[in-house]
Amino acid sequence: MNMVIASLVCIALLAVSLAHFMWAFNRPWPIRDRKLLAKTVVGFAGVETMPPWYMSLGVAILTFLAAFFVLALADHTGGGPTTTLIGALIGLVFLGRGIVGYLPFWQRLTPEEPFRTNDFRVYSPLCLLVGAGFFALVFMRLA
Repeated sequence: MNMVIASLVCIALLAVSLAHFMWAFNRPWPIRDRKLLAKTVVGFAGVETMPPWYMSLGVAILTFLAAFFVLALADHTGGGPTTTLIGALIGLVFLGRGIVGYLPFWQRLTPEEPFRTNDFRVYSPLCLLVGAGFFALVFMRLA
């Protein structure tokens, strides 16, 4: 069961990583209109452009590393308590982002549509599921 959870979380993180890599290299995927892309994936009030390339690259690298770390976390025989602790910290980051997406202050900061709707229906739930996946694997390692 742990490899099923790890594989699903890994696939989701690799998809997020791929999108951010594309944005880092100035590829407006999946929306060609750059302004609409920014309103779809950034959502801050008045956003007109995507963040600087290095920010997208940073997110791409971190989600890529998290995708492979979740697979290591699924291996009960390796890594020891350090792997478990790091897995819990990564899980907290994703759970935190998922929760923040539903808080009023975040909704005021990111009012642009379609980001607001996508965040409520897709981005925040995905973060909650990824965080829950990390914690499920952490608990399986501890059991």
